[in-house]
This record gives sequence, C-alpha cells and structure tokens, in this order.
Amino acid sequence: MSRTVAVIVGSLRKDSFNRRIAHELIAVGPDALAFEIVEIRDLALFDQDLEPTPPASWTDFRTKVRAKDAVLFVTPEYNRSMPGVLKNAIDVGSRPPKENVWNGKPAAVISVTPGPTGAFGANHHLRQSMVSLSVPVMPTPEAYIGNAGKLFDESGALTDDRTREQLRKFGQAFAAWIEKSLRD
Repeated sequence: MSRTVAVIVGSLRKDSFNRRIAHELIAVGPDALAFEIVEIRDLALFDQDLEPTPPASWTDFRTKVRAKDAVLFVTPEYNRSMPGVLKNAIDVGSRPPKENVWNGKPAAVISVTPGPTGAFGANHHLRQSMVSLSVPVMPTPEAYIGNAGKLFDESGALTDDRTREQLRKFGQAFAAWIEKSLRD
C-alpha cells in the first residue's frame, strides 16, 4: 500500500540546500511512499482574528496536509531554531485546535545547513513543537546534514554518495515508521 507524504521545506529560497535534499530524498525514497512538496511561501501570517474566514492560502495548505498520511519536514536552522516561515506553517495547520491537520500524522525531520552542526537546534526545536500537536516524530535514524554547500555540484546535483545512501536508508526507515505509527 502506498502512503502519501506532505514534504514541508522550511526554506523559501528556490535553490536552497533543503529543497535540493528534499528532491533527492523523493528521488531515492521507497516506492511505498508518494511524496508531494506542500509549499509554504504564500501562507499568510497566522492571526487568530482571521480564523472565522481564513485566507485561501491557509485553507489550501490545510487541505493538502490533511489529505496526506504523513509529513516530512526538511529544515534549515535560523538562530538555533526553525525558520519563522516553518513555525508559521505549523501554527496555520494547528488551528483551530479541534481541526489540527498534524494530529496523529507520523512525521520525520531532516535538518540541513552549510555549517558543520547539521542544524541540530532546528531539528530538536521542531520535534519539541510537534509533540504538543500529537505528532509521532520518528526517533531514529536522525538526519543532520551539515556542510551542505560541499555536497552539490554547480548544477545543484548531489555528488556525495554517502549522503544519498543516508537519504535512501532514512526513507526506508520513515516508511516503516509510518506503517508502525498508523497501525498503533
């Protein structure tokens, strides 16, 4: 059975390392998973006053995420945390609380940075936020991809076979995590 996965990329830059890693995982991921990048670029900032008649960007985003079986976050780190645009997407999806689109969806996190730490802070801050939304986040394997600027050629293609293999194994583990989480 194929499972559908919403891929949320926490960087808005069209050629970001995070978007490249997301596309690479989609390419090497298991056939059991059907990935779709759900864009967050045009999401209006969350404002509770808008909730009675939410902006179309919120409604579209919520509909796309709600329709998926699971969610994969691919995020950079900004100031030891996730980017504001990603936090906004989480807030938009979590409201109103009784309609939380994240609720119960198995998730995984990949953090990517040009620095050496693999965006560890963003990865864990995101995990912490998802716990309060009843999202079972895959505990292992963890994916911290550092020195991302050295992993791609001039055309943006991944040249590092170890990273490609890491993503392949991560995708397999995520597929198993989704099945386990949805069964439990």
